[in-house]
Amino acid sequence: MKKIVNVATPAVCVVALILSVAAFTKTNAATASAPAPVVASAPAGQPVDLTYAADKALPSVVYIKSVQNSKVQTVEYSDPFEDFFSDPFGGFFGRGQGNNGQKRQRQVQTPKRAAAGSGVIISADGYIVTNNHVVDGADELTVTLNEGQKEYSARIIGADKTTDLALIKIDAKNLPAIVIANSDDVRVGEWVLAVGNPLGLNNTVTAGIISAKARTLGANGVESFIQTDAAINQGNSGGALVNTRGELVGINAMLASPTGSNIGYGFAIPTTIMNKVVEDLKQYGNVQRAMIGIQGTDVKNYVDNEKDKDKEVDLGTMEGIYVAKVVEDGAAEAAGLKEGDVITAVDGQKVTKFGELQGILAKKRPGDKVSLTYLRAKKSHTVSVTLKNEQGNTKVVKNADLDVLGGSFRAITDAQKEQLNIGYGLEVIKISGGKLKDAGVPKGFIIQRVNDQSVKSIEDLQSVVKEASTSREPVLYIQGIYTTGKKGYFAVPLEND
Repeated sequence: MKKIVNVATPAVCVVALILSVAAFTKTNAATASAPAPVVASAPAGQPVDLTYAADKALPSVVYIKSVQNSKVQTVEYSDPFEDFFSDPFGGFFGRGQGNNGQKRQRQVQTPKRAAAGSGVIISADGYIVTNNHVVDGADELTVTLNEGQKEYSARIIGADKTTDLALIKIDAKNLPAIVIANSDDVRVGEWVLAVGNPLGLNNTVTAGIISAKARTLGANGVESFIQTDAAINQGNSGGALVNTRGELVGINAMLASPTGSNIGYGFAIPTTIMNKVVEDLKQYGNVQRAMIGIQGTDVKNYVDNEKDKDKEVDLGTMEGIYVAKVVEDGAAEAAGLKEGDVITAVDGQKVTKFGELQGILAKKRPGDKVSLTYLRAKKSHTVSVTLKNEQGNTKVVKNADLDVLGGSFRAITDAQKEQLNIGYGLEVIKISGGKLKDAGVPKGFIIQRVNDQSVKSIEDLQSVVKEASTSREPVLYIQGIYTTGKKGYFAVPLEND
């Protein structure tokens, strides 16, 4: 469970305005379209009977164990005593550090690590939604059904750090898939249950109400959280937030507390965001983000900040999104928006705060058009905006694999380390066409850093390539060394075809 200590909503939120979350997942997913049994509501002032909701939701929530195996890693370090005796003046006269000014490397064995979280079965054939931080870095994933009925190995279908969501799969049939409701329909004050496995206490249900909607905390790139006072603790991550009919309205993700345990509020990712993430991970392997291309903040936050500077501001409204910056070559710039504009509605739907704007745009894809209403010099204007992806176009963004580089690689040997006085690297042992050949990277070149990240294994290189391929600037900046000891630098574009 992610936790935020002494949470304060940031004054400025960067709009990677972004996430698309359209229609509910259709492939083998349960939805709220089928009529549900009527649950009698209690008279005003009387407690609500939540037993029906608990009975419906518990079988669909699973326990997830994540294991990171022990690994041998190369780490850099410096020895202050060696540095001193190599240069007793500590480099004061410009003679560099000890060990010829270079850090030393050594290999260390990392311990085996295990963590636990929760997940929600969304289809009878074994698809399960959880948080990215539950499965991130896992070498092994084990899923245990409610009440320990059965245990399965799971594989990751896809994960999205920006929304903190992941989709995993177990090989099973006829599983109790949860019914998915439209989180846009939930109301502040409505009763909800949090279902999960907190603090090692499996199959735990806690009750509370929806305290707020469209919260932004600055913890993830895309946020429009449902806030609840239902008790959420470590281990609840990835579990279900359900309504009184036992239907899923959110995926529990984090808590806000000065102690790190529940004496504060919990936050869940709405199903409107979850559904689109699941759909994209199944179809594309990553999330297709529709971006408006601005940076901004709530109008109230902007006005209050200006008042703190003894500046009076009159934007004509105290509700909406103040545009602090228009991203170059973005959708907003193409539509003519400018710094100082105030966005007040999207497709006719009023927006009063940043989280609402993220929630609306989360249902869109690159290439979709939205009608944007904004104030400029207190006058209202409406314009059509074609949303773009992070790379500034409307194409489908795909994860690149190592195959796109057209090379084969292997970790350097101990002899190469000693000969070249380096601690790690990947040798290019074969060039068979592709991006490396186009950029002039030769066979035998040793790659050490890519996009300012150390590359010590093929897995490291794969991770950097995947991340770069979906970024705003899909380029690999490679640093390394030739077999002669000469350093080399290459720029390898990864544009989509």
